[in-house]
Amino acid sequence: MISQEQVLNALRYVEDPDLKKDLVSLNMIEDIRIDNNKLSFSVVLTTPACPMKAMLENACRNAIAHFISKDIIVDINMTSRVTSRPTPTLSNIKNIIAVASGKGGVGKSTVAVNLALGLSKKGAKVGLIDADIYGPSIPMMFGVEGERPRASENAEGKTRIEPISKYGIKLLSIGFFTDPNQPVPWRGPMASNAIKQLFNDADWGELDYLVVDLPPGTGDIHITITQSYPITGAVIVTTPQNVALADARKGVGMFLMDSINVPLLGVVENMSYFTPAELPENKYYIFGNGGGRKLAEQFNTTFLGEIPLVKGISESGDEGRPVILQDNDVMSQAFMHIAERVAQQVAIQNARI
Repeated sequence: MISQEQVLNALRYVEDPDLKKDLVSLNMIEDIRIDNNKLSFSVVLTTPACPMKAMLENACRNAIAHFISKDIIVDINMTSRVTSRPTPTLSNIKNIIAVASGKGGVGKSTVAVNLALGLSKKGAKVGLIDADIYGPSIPMMFGVEGERPRASENAEGKTRIEPISKYGIKLLSIGFFTDPNQPVPWRGPMASNAIKQLFNDADWGELDYLVVDLPPGTGDIHITITQSYPITGAVIVTTPQNVALADARKGVGMFLMDSINVPLLGVVENMSYFTPAELPENKYYIFGNGGGRKLAEQFNTTFLGEIPLVKGISESGDEGRPVILQDNDVMSQAFMHIAERVAQQVAIQNARI
């Protein structure tokens, strides 16, 4: 007969590689049940998108076998409870992730869309705001052009916007409220007020992650969002070109300003290389090599991954079915890897509070 204390002592030897503490000290072990030689317990991860899930489960089994007995039948429930920063505003949203780029045309919206879907596929509750007032693309990329969010009254009699739901994601975009064939000639204050409505007046419910697709550059929208809401961290998207990297550095610099002070979650390099279908082992670095990795090193942040230049990525977005939904596709796996790395960095940032 083993005791709960023996189990906890054994699991103290299992360390979370990101948080640098053992699972017991981190209060990640729950629901220990012992029935003769049968043992069950739960490991509560910091995110359902944890890339270390299988490794931690295996480490727990090894710890029980090594420090107690190999004859114990172990049943481990790997579950999660997404961590967040304590905040008085938008308390129903645990984490806000800003996706930004210094310039347009680098695939920022593609990364934001597939990041949100990747987190959702892992089991998280996810919302997505298209904050690109002047060039909203989320309605097209989700195949919901022409749809209009409904308005409803809550218990206090306040009108709330109901986000559009597609592929398990809650969506809001200025594109749902404007004519897609007409420009949006708004000055900065008007655009900023519109963005605030997407945050404040929407019925988001409980979310683990709210991904915000920012417009290119470093303008009014960026300042409004970063100074008005508790941003957990920013993902920077760039291509390997020197021009894109120069603009990306400015974008990073904005987040690091004392008046904004948003942590960096990492850098994604899009259009990294081209691989012809007939030569799958070949990589052609058309726009340069390693620029995104160097940018991450320069600012001492995480390099989240490379996305190759593949026609199918843009085609899937144009068709309203993002590429990450194509299970077992190489591109789907690449974006899923990035989603896991982002969730990992969010958990690390929250642990520092």
